[in-house]
Amino acid sequence: QVQLVESGGGLVQPGGSLRLSCAASGSIFSINAMGWYRQAPGKQRELVATITSGGSTNYADSVKGRFTISRDNAKNTVYLQMSSLKPEDTAVYLCYGEFSLSRGTLSYWGQGTQVTVSS
Repeated sequence: QVQLVESGGGLVQPGGSLRLSCAASGSIFSINAMGWYRQAPGKQRELVATITSGGSTNYADSVKGRFTISRDNAKNTVYLQMSSLKPEDTAVYLCYGEFSLSRGTLSYWGQGTQVTVSS
């Protein structure tokens, strides 16, 4: 079983920055991919950014050039550096991971962390 714990959310002014962290723990043989999704009130959950085991990244068009996803393999942790934040970025941000375990390949979601961009 894998547990994902997010941190770093909070309140920030428009144009500001935040750094989200997601640490994975458990009996993990390997990480296939990890990423960040977000869900705002009245909207469907959407992809923000992903990173594969090979280091390939993918971003939503709305965050390209502003957000950067990275990882620390030794800590089984992924990060989301968010800059030039806009009120439209306000949402619950959820960490997602796909892992190779003894049972096979399984996916897990974090609990989520609130990001609020407001004056």
